[in-house]
Amino acid sequence: MTVAADSAPGAASLVQSVDWLAIAPPVIAASVALIVLVADLFVGERHKPLLGYGAVAGLVAALATLVPLRAGDRSTFCLTDGSQACSYTADHFALVIQALVLGGALLTALLSVGDTRKLPAGEFWFLLLASAAGAALLPAARDLATLVVALEVASLPAFALVGIKRGDRRSSEAALKFFLSSVVATAVMLLGVSFVYATTGTMHLTEIAARLDDVPGRFSTLAEAGVVLTLVGFAFKTAAAPFHFWVPDTYVGAPLPIAAYLSVVGKAVGFSGLVLVTVIGFPSYADVWGPALAVLAALTMTVGNVAALRQTATRARSAVRLLAWSSVGQAGYLLVPIAAAAYSSDEQIGSTVAYALMYAVVNLGAFAVAALVARTHPGNRLSDYRGLYATRPLAALAMGFFLLCLAGLPPGVIGLFAKVTVFSAAVDADLGWLAVVMAVNVVIALYYYLRWTAALFTAPEAGTQPGTAPQAPGHRVPAPLTLAIVLTAVAGITLSGAPQLILRFAAVSLF
Repeated sequence: MTVAADSAPGAASLVQSVDWLAIAPPVIAASVALIVLVADLFVGERHKPLLGYGAVAGLVAALATLVPLRAGDRSTFCLTDGSQACSYTADHFALVIQALVLGGALLTALLSVGDTRKLPAGEFWFLLLASAAGAALLPAARDLATLVVALEVASLPAFALVGIKRGDRRSSEAALKFFLSSVVATAVMLLGVSFVYATTGTMHLTEIAARLDDVPGRFSTLAEAGVVLTLVGFAFKTAAAPFHFWVPDTYVGAPLPIAAYLSVVGKAVGFSGLVLVTVIGFPSYADVWGPALAVLAALTMTVGNVAALRQTATRARSAVRLLAWSSVGQAGYLLVPIAAAAYSSDEQIGSTVAYALMYAVVNLGAFAVAALVARTHPGNRLSDYRGLYATRPLAALAMGFFLLCLAGLPPGVIGLFAKVTVFSAAVDADLGWLAVVMAVNVVIALYYYLRWTAALFTAPEAGTQPGTAPQAPGHRVPAPLTLAIVLTAVAGITLSGAPQLILRFAAVSLF
């Protein structure tokens, strides 16, 4: 694929070659999304489940294309004026995040297969795959235009997925709140991007970094405003406080697999965008975004953990609400290494990537067990998990392991090591106060994680709380749901036995 070349003597060639292998992961996801949408027109109701299996196969194929890209040395859509600035780069950072988001989308699909009877199947799978395509494109984007487009491609289908349950008022309200708040954040971010472009005259992140080093004095205020406003948009996507208010109601109102998707893939999208604009695009303004992100990290982890602490066990959907507030608290930990990168080096970003990988595996696992419990206890209260070991011992053991990983306690060794890595990033950057805040929040989180874990192995009280009736013996669990729990449990155990598989990212530069 090419664009016409300027034949004038001395003019830079505009001919571009496209590296199709480099862009294969998002292209495959987008292509399968279109195929599923068209196939929905010709598939009868009896065969609608085949669309789900087609979506799963497409995500597996997209993941498989990451293997030949593992060298991390490919770029495409590059300028031909000698600047070597590219719009798409498949470096190690992009590949790791693409593996995370596509893997997260795959597990979301497994949670959803066989459980979309009340949902429009074709639209559901199309929206999920389209969002996954945008999420896979974003970490490889290296100019602001591609970054914004990828962010919106990942976000817009998510709004529809949250409200896809027809006739459900809670779902519609959650989608509306998510949409309106996100639109405002996007508008603020676009204003910031326009300020940055007005100041530098370029969209490419590497070019922006070079030109922000020498901004004329009359443009310095405009440049600072552009940096801050751009960060606000991504802070919303990461659910950083005070931009977190949409999270609990959105997770509770959305179908449970979509809540899991937002908690992992949606968060990965926000964090990868935040990393790209700060570390690659705005390094010369580290004195602006560094302290701001450090404060956001402290505020986010504190708000999330304190709110999770206050959840009532008998409240309807309190389990999902606690996981939602927990995800806000975890977002605070993920922000710490990004803030630390302003004070030391971009190698700190590897700590965020390592923590994000750990969090993705165990949080998706926790949502998978929650989906299992919801099949017999639609209220999904925390009290519904009391005595789960008596009826589903393997699910209880898996859930206990996931919660201990999130808490950072053995045998969840990977959770402990990931937290230590993030803590070390703050200490190495001389952010001692932030390390202290993190330590306090880890202790706060221990209480609600351990309380939930203990309930799994505690005998139900005699008689009576609503929703705590024993589960129906022999209740059939869909094989894809079982597979999702098994995959996340095996991955968590493997990472706890060999934490170096992901912790090695904390010791190298990914760019």
